[in-house]
Amino acid sequence: MSSRQEEKERRRQERLEREQAEAKRASRRKRMQLAFGGVLALALIAGIVVVVFVLGGDGGDGGPTQASDTTSTAKLPEQQVSDIKEAAKAAGCTLNNPAYEGADHEQKDFKPSDYKTNPPTSGNHTPDWYEDGIYAAGDVPSLGKTVHPLEHGRILIQYKPGTPKATVAQLEALLAENEDGYHMLLFENTTGMESAVAASAWTHSVTCPEMNDKVFDAFRTFRSRYIDKGPERVP
Repeated sequence: MSSRQEEKERRRQERLEREQAEAKRASRRKRMQLAFGGVLALALIAGIVVVVFVLGGDGGDGGPTQASDTTSTAKLPEQQVSDIKEAAKAAGCTLNNPAYEGADHEQKDFKPSDYKTNPPTSGNHTPDWYEDGIYAAGDVPSLGKTVHPLEHGRILIQYKPGTPKATVAQLEALLAENEDGYHMLLFENTTGMESAVAASAWTHSVTCPEMNDKVFDAFRTFRSRYIDKGPERVP
């Protein structure tokens, strides 16, 4: 007879398999929409020329984009501080360890008001999630899909709308320096956060009221401390 621990692990594995299956179904539906979303143009002049335009997006909810052209030339300061508390203090950032808010799956349009922290660090979310990578402004409209990766041990880096392109390029370079963005997401914030930039993990965050060179050490040490520390490990 299985022990309580074995039963708990079996249920966790079953839940993980269900999540992955749900994500695959959502991805398959998206591909079908794109496949049949072409637009038939009118026949031109006397010919019977038919041009099919394949829709290039899905309402701003696509996958990661390529890093900007300036990422390769973005210069980052060398790491000076390896202690997370010292790094956050030097950058003028605040380390937060909010209480756990739950982790149930719901098919709904989540709003910032559904969470007690901004940006969120835990809480109910959609069954599907955004994949690792860099997202262009407007490409992460589903808040529930940004919360889910936190549960998988991901580190989310967010910046306020209106952030200079040079700063965004530096943040992209920050991702690239760690195994080309291993288990990290970068995107423009959608919750109206007060911070200029923020990094979040499951039940943890570091929020910075302004961007400066010392923020990079705050984010580096935060990443080292909390990456892959979510309750569910997903490759």
